[in-house]
Amino acid sequence: MAKKSKKDASEPIADIIRQLAAEKGISESEVKTTISKMIIAAYQKSFGKQYENCIVEFEDDLSAYHVYAEKEVVDGVYDPVIEIELDEAKELTESAEVGDILRIVLDPKTDFQRGAVSVGKQEGHKDLNENSSKKLIDEYKEKIGETIIGYFQRSYKDNIFVDIGGRVEGVLPKKYQSPREVYENKTDRIKALIKDVKKTNNGVQVILSRTDENLVRNILESEVTEIQEGIVVINSIAREAGYRTKIAVSSTKMDVDPVGACVGLKGVRITNVIRELEGEKIDVLRYDEDPHVFIKNALSPAEVLQVIIKDSEKREALVIVSDENFSIAIGKLGQNVRLANRLCDWIIDVKTESQAAELDLTENYTAKASAEKLFAGSENPAAEEEEITSILQLPGVDMAAAELIKAAGYDDIEAFITAYDDGSLENIEGVTKEQLDSINSIIGEYVEFEEEAVEEQDAAEETEEEYFCPECGEKITLDMTKCPKCGAEFSFEEE
Repeated sequence: MAKKSKKDASEPIADIIRQLAAEKGISESEVKTTISKMIIAAYQKSFGKQYENCIVEFEDDLSAYHVYAEKEVVDGVYDPVIEIELDEAKELTESAEVGDILRIVLDPKTDFQRGAVSVGKQEGHKDLNENSSKKLIDEYKEKIGETIIGYFQRSYKDNIFVDIGGRVEGVLPKKYQSPREVYENKTDRIKALIKDVKKTNNGVQVILSRTDENLVRNILESEVTEIQEGIVVINSIAREAGYRTKIAVSSTKMDVDPVGACVGLKGVRITNVIRELEGEKIDVLRYDEDPHVFIKNALSPAEVLQVIIKDSEKREALVIVSDENFSIAIGKLGQNVRLANRLCDWIIDVKTESQAAELDLTENYTAKASAEKLFAGSENPAAEEEEITSILQLPGVDMAAAELIKAAGYDDIEAFITAYDDGSLENIEGVTKEQLDSINSIIGEYVEFEEEAVEEQDAAEETEEEYFCPECGEKITLDMTKCPKCGAEFSFEEE
């Protein structure tokens, strides 16, 4: 049975608890727990770390707290820290009996050793800071990947410290700084991505980044309403911070141009993004599931003559451009093709027409094989998955005309052939009959074996028919004019 003595020592602390909770950003319950730990630490400093019989309780309204030492009532005290003599216990409560647990009221100011309270305070401050740090770390971990706005505070060893408000310090490390940006004044505004959060000796630090690709994603999303509504989708981003960023976008609605939506009327939207990135160049291009088209788009502003898939499993592609477009496709120090590689997730090798010829790459590198798979079929399931059906993939095709034909819904090779035969393609605006004839000729070049198969079949059917002499019944052939057996003369006429 537990008994509580009538003697209490108390002091008002409600204001202190609420103030600490507000300053540290933790709950009042956590502050109460910290105060309890602080008092228990002071108790153990006074009587020994092995003792765990100190109890701290708070009034419901936080107006006071009480400190007790729980002691067992015994007949003959061996350890006075945890035991109390029966006679002494009866002075506190007449109903005390041996074996009861009695709570003895303590006053830390008088009952604890000198200096023990200071130890307790140190423990309390440590616990408060740990709770506050944990709370802040958990809070900012949920914000990783989000964009935050702060102001330049100071620079130290190439790291920029950012005032982001609250009880944390923002740090923009050298490796996450854009090379074209300089911050010097405390009025300099910094919009950055929350990259990480960690605890240091100086408190909680939020690691910021101005080089992350997702910073561009967040800024573009804030500018483009269609992205927020899910109409326009950002499929991939490749960035070299401070220099150039390529963004591939697509639309979930046929009547919405994703590139136009991102650029905005008179380029207002993309201009705002460029301004936020301190003048970094932004290329917005259309995403396409067809790697031939996507790679071609990704290498803009270069004009691509042909995209050849060298190895679909290894995602290797060969791109052929004209001599004048080679430097544009590669870009300064290889930047353009490097960004295209990352944007498409393909290994892109750019060659001029003359370089491709030197590598003994025929114009129909894979298109002929693909056309054979398309029209003749394949016994290899993996090969069937790699079939190319679009006229955009044919060698030497006029890409401008092919794009218009695709927009009209005839980019499938079989659909093109059918529409070409019935004259439907002649109604496509911007495409001449000469261009249609050229594309049809290219298709015909790579399906010759189909025609050969038909001719062989017809020839086989013709050779299977037998002829006999009408006079004697001897077997004869179409090139004979007289029967070799009876000498009867005859001739063959078409019906």
